[in-house]
Amino acid sequence: MIENNLEIQKLAMKKSWSTRKQTLKPIAISVSQQELVQLSNFQTGGTLPLIIQPKLGDLDLQLWTKNNLEFLETNLLKHGGILLRGFNVNTQHDFEQFINSVCSQLMPYMEGATPRTKLSDKVYTSTEFPPEHSIGLHNELSYVITWPMKIWFCCIQPATQQGETPIADVRKVFQCISPQIRERFISKGWMLVRNFGDGFGLPWQTTFRTDEKTALEEYCRNACIEFEWKDNNRLRTRQVRPAVACHPKTGEIVWFNHVVFWHISSLEATVREQLLAEFKEEDLPYNTYYGDGTPIEISVINELRKAYEQETVIFSWNKGDILMLDNMLVAHGRNPYCGKRKILAAMGEPFTHR
Repeated sequence: MIENNLEIQKLAMKKSWSTRKQTLKPIAISVSQQELVQLSNFQTGGTLPLIIQPKLGDLDLQLWTKNNLEFLETNLLKHGGILLRGFNVNTQHDFEQFINSVCSQLMPYMEGATPRTKLSDKVYTSTEFPPEHSIGLHNELSYVITWPMKIWFCCIQPATQQGETPIADVRKVFQCISPQIRERFISKGWMLVRNFGDGFGLPWQTTFRTDEKTALEEYCRNACIEFEWKDNNRLRTRQVRPAVACHPKTGEIVWFNHVVFWHISSLEATVREQLLAEFKEEDLPYNTYYGDGTPIEISVINELRKAYEQETVIFSWNKGDILMLDNMLVAHGRNPYCGKRKILAAMGEPFTHR
C-alpha cells in the first residue's frame, strides 16, 4: 500500500513539473561586455599599449567589438594604442571583418613612399622593405593634408626573430624635445623635398596613383604641393607642413611630422654616401628642411631621434594579434627580422588639415 502511494506521488510530481516547464521562460543574465575581457599593460608603469584579451577562448571579436565601440574609442584616446591578443584571428578575412566592425571609412595609400601589396579594397601588406633594414618611427602620412586618424596592423605570421613594430607616444615625444627646438619648428614648420624618376624609390605614377601629368598637377595644387617637371619625365615636389599638431578630439599637442624619417641622415652611411656622390643635395630622392628651406642641423635631428628612442615601446608579435593605433597620438616603425613575416595593415577615418 505504501509502495503504491509512493508511485502515485512520483507520477504526480512528474506531471506537475512537466506542466511547470511549459510555463517557464528563460531569465536573461546581464553580463557586462567588459567583463568578458581582461585588461593589462605591457610594462609596469607604462600605458602603451593597453592589452585586451578574452577571458573565454571562443569570444567573437567582431560581435564584442560592435558592442564596445565607445569603450575602445575611450581607451584608444587615453592610451594611444590597443593590442587585441588571443582572439580567434587567423586570416585576412578575419582581419577585414574586424576592420569593418570598427571603421566605416577606410583609406587608400596616397603619396606613399615604400612598396606594399594591395590585398583587397583597403587592406595592404605592411611595408615591403628588405628585412635586414629597420623602418624609423613615424606617424602615417603626416606629410599629406588628409591623413588617417587610425591605423591597424594584424599579425598573420610573426617573424622567426625580431620583426617587432616599435611604437612611441608622440605626446611624450613632444615633451622630450627642448623648448627652443619646439618653438623653432612651430614657427617655421618643416619642408619635404622629393625627387622622382632617378631610379630610387617609387615612381611618381605609383606614389600619386595616376599616369597622367595633368591629374598629378591637379592633385598637387589641391594638396598644397609645389611641383617642378624636369627632363625625361622626372619630377620634383616640395611641401611645407606644420611640425606640431593639435589632436582634434583630445586637444593635446603632438609631435606630428616626418622630419627625422625623411632626413638624409637617417639613411645608412653607405647608402647616404653613395647618393651624395651621385646627386646634388636638391636632387636627392628625399630630404627634409625647415619650412623656409634652410637646412636642419644634425644636432637637432639627433635630439629629435633621441626623443623618439626615449619613448619607444617594443613588444613581440603573436600570431593573431591586432594592433590598433591612434595615428596622431602614436608613431610606429619596424625592426629588422629573420624568417618569413606577414603583417597586414589598414587605415581609416580621414582627417583633413588646411
